[in-house]
Amino acid sequence: MEKASVEPVQPKTIFSVLLAISFSHLLNDTIQSLIPSIYPIVKTTFNLSFAQVGFITLTFQLSASLLQPLVGSFTDRKPQPFSLAAGMAFSLAGLILLSQSSSYAMLLFSVALIGIGSSVFHPEASKVAYMAAGNRRGLAQSIFQVGGNAGSSLGPLLAALIIVPYGQSNILWFSLIAFLAMIVLGRLGFWYKANLFSLKAKVKSKSLNPSLHLSKRRVTVSVIILLVLIFSKYFYLASMTSYYTFYLIHKFHVSVQTSQLYLFAFLFAVAVGTILGGPLGDRFGRKYVIWFSILGAAPFTLLLPHVSLFFTCVLSILIGLIIASAFSAILVYAQELLPGKVGMVSGLFFGFAFGMGGLGSAVLGALADKTSIEHVYNLCAFLPLIGLLTAFLPNLKRE
Repeated sequence: MEKASVEPVQPKTIFSVLLAISFSHLLNDTIQSLIPSIYPIVKTTFNLSFAQVGFITLTFQLSASLLQPLVGSFTDRKPQPFSLAAGMAFSLAGLILLSQSSSYAMLLFSVALIGIGSSVFHPEASKVAYMAAGNRRGLAQSIFQVGGNAGSSLGPLLAALIIVPYGQSNILWFSLIAFLAMIVLGRLGFWYKANLFSLKAKVKSKSLNPSLHLSKRRVTVSVIILLVLIFSKYFYLASMTSYYTFYLIHKFHVSVQTSQLYLFAFLFAVAVGTILGGPLGDRFGRKYVIWFSILGAAPFTLLLPHVSLFFTCVLSILIGLIIASAFSAILVYAQELLPGKVGMVSGLFFGFAFGMGGLGSAVLGALADKTSIEHVYNLCAFLPLIGLLTAFLPNLKRE
């Protein structure tokens, strides 16, 4: 009788859990997005070069990326329901230190702590979304992702309202966000623990996965192509999240606060676009969504460096809307390629995305120092053309 009472629950999409984990993602990524949002302040305060600014992002992204596949692989074998709340404690400590940083070294250490918190959050939170997805994995991943992108867009807005006018020490107020996240994640930990059976059931059903007719070589090549697509997406996003404000200030002579509002508009478009990728992938096949979301942004990225301020804003919004749908589709596609390894796949792709974002920020910062910020945008405009590699991916859409 006990089995009969739990089996019908497994295929359902549990929206209350998806909304809770999406809200947690919003809080986590709001904290993360404060880091690039304060770059104009710390660049002046600590007299930093663009390369040093890029190294801040690299430090954060490496600490957030290198641990993720390890965390995901470990929790695939030994689930840790309360690791989500524990990871957020690292982010809380990093925020407190960031608000009081009086040297470049302390600044780097504080962002590394926030990165460690993120490295625990993303693979485990993605697994919770997978557990609550039922048969709508793309939709579940998009709901989870849109929370993160909404949080990323809030960071610059909150920085413009609170940190830019009143100073770096006001970052301390954002520790309240970390406390709230720990409460929500603690409650989700109890649900996670009580519903581990659903994860085991999905692993047992992996024989139904359409990727199993593919050879190991084809799966490996497909994963490599997906990682290259992640590279193109996150290198381009690094140019926007880390240097868009500098680009606008340099080319159009806008104020710091105005540039933050333009960055908010771009990141908000990313948040809106994210919700489309998963459901469209569920319906039409993830390969087609990946095609559109990366290659489809190319005409707009190529135009962006050559237009006025108004059209720069318009094109950045269009780019954000289109390119944002890629990650949910890529991640669920990878989970279908490697069934039964949800944590490892999530950790690998989140980690690689973070790593490429950090590497991109450092490389592009050094390039901006040697050439100009406008040259960086002219070069990055060609990155979405890498989306042509999508042609070599197998179609996993179920009949």
